[in-house]
Amino acid sequence: MNRFFYLAKAILLGLFTTQILATLHVYLSNADLHRTVTIIAEAGYLTIPNQQVVLTLKEFGPAFFGGWFFTLSLGAGLSVFSAACAWGWDRIFGRSKALLILIGLLWLGAVVAVNSRGFCPMVSSYFLATPLVVFVSALMWMPKQSAKKGWLNRLALVLPIALLTIIWSAHADRFLFLDLRDYLLLSNPVGKKVDDFYYRYTLYPAEVFKSLEQKTLKTCHLTIIKGTAIARRMEPVLINNDYLPVAQEAPVDLEIVESQNLLIFKHQGKTVLQTPFKTFFSQPEDVLRQFSAAADRHALFRQATIVCLLVGFPITLYVMVFALLNFVLRFFLDPTPSSVVSGALCLLIGLALLVPLRLARMPINDEMALSEALSSKSWQQRVAALRRVVSERLDMADFPAYRRMLASPHIPERYWLVKALAVSRHPETYPDLLAFLDDPHANVVSMALYALGQRGNRRAIPEILKGIETSDHWYNQWYAYRALRRLGWRQNRSV
Repeated sequence: MNRFFYLAKAILLGLFTTQILATLHVYLSNADLHRTVTIIAEAGYLTIPNQQVVLTLKEFGPAFFGGWFFTLSLGAGLSVFSAACAWGWDRIFGRSKALLILIGLLWLGAVVAVNSRGFCPMVSSYFLATPLVVFVSALMWMPKQSAKKGWLNRLALVLPIALLTIIWSAHADRFLFLDLRDYLLLSNPVGKKVDDFYYRYTLYPAEVFKSLEQKTLKTCHLTIIKGTAIARRMEPVLINNDYLPVAQEAPVDLEIVESQNLLIFKHQGKTVLQTPFKTFFSQPEDVLRQFSAAADRHALFRQATIVCLLVGFPITLYVMVFALLNFVLRFFLDPTPSSVVSGALCLLIGLALLVPLRLARMPINDEMALSEALSSKSWQQRVAALRRVVSERLDMADFPAYRRMLASPHIPERYWLVKALAVSRHPETYPDLLAFLDDPHANVVSMALYALGQRGNRRAIPEILKGIETSDHWYNQWYAYRALRRLGWRQNRSV
């Protein structure tokens, strides 16, 4: 029997448990968003997401696929940590009751911590159910410890992932995720499907734990504001910060009440901030930012999810690949050799995935080399050169390779070319940029919208508004709205 397979089974069970909870969590969040967007539309404002996406908010598919984000991040991290605790408690500490109490206290402490800003049943369920399921199942499936110490087996499992962690950490910077997307995912058909899946469904789970400041649109109303002149003065300030006044009877994100020359900011019926009139009108962005921070219940939940994504997901992936390889090799090799070979293969796979990232980061030294790199036969080299054009804010239209790149079949190349056009001063590049709004890939369209916003040409506003109305991709609508705001466009009631 594969002595490591029980770890993979326990972690898989933890992922399955998280997926059930995450699907419900995202579905409930989608229902709340559906209600909010409906209220905003009835008030006569432009809605993000648009009505095409709103229709999907009550469907099972977006909730299920959006739930994968939490499964492969928070679920992976909690499952790996719980499996490690179960292994250590059994193998190292001989199932000490005192240590079990300590583990239980730490577990409950984590639950209390994520609820420190307000109790949330769905968030609590992740930290209660997933660790318990994994811990119990790992102990139940864990084989009896052999009298003969299998130190080589354990070393074969741990050493490769330790080496990969050191090597990959040395290359980790703010460009790592872009490198993974450009040079790994977008370089093959399967990776393109994964990329498309991520960007199509990632905003559904993101809505679950965004702070109000991070949300695209928020609702508000002014309650018992005695001076109508003050209310009329406040409304454009709120709209300018995407807090949209709606009907008084509608549930809202922000309720403002006047009391003794103070403005009281309420969220879900609770007072979270008080400020004088003068402070609000002189520093509205700062006041609303303070309100968002005070009303934010999910800061620790977000941090835990991101940490689990960065740590838990890679370890989970490694354990699954190791267990699968070990399972297959056991048909041909004895336990120890199969573990060693599995670990070696995992190490080679991890290093092989790093190779294209390293090749893409080859330095480009001077302007002549940059021009040559932009004309290279290797699309990876051209993308690396385009990144330098973007970072140094050079005008892409000054390079001879510009016209050839417009029709590139490579998604990363079009993506970075469009981003480079954000700073172009050549008027003839404007029609080229507009043409990319019809690109078949969402990442390229999003960068075209970003570039239009950065260029500051208000002629693009009608095109962007048209794109919002016709797009079926929430991610592109989100970029389009940011571009509109960058160009000075503001919400206005249409009814």
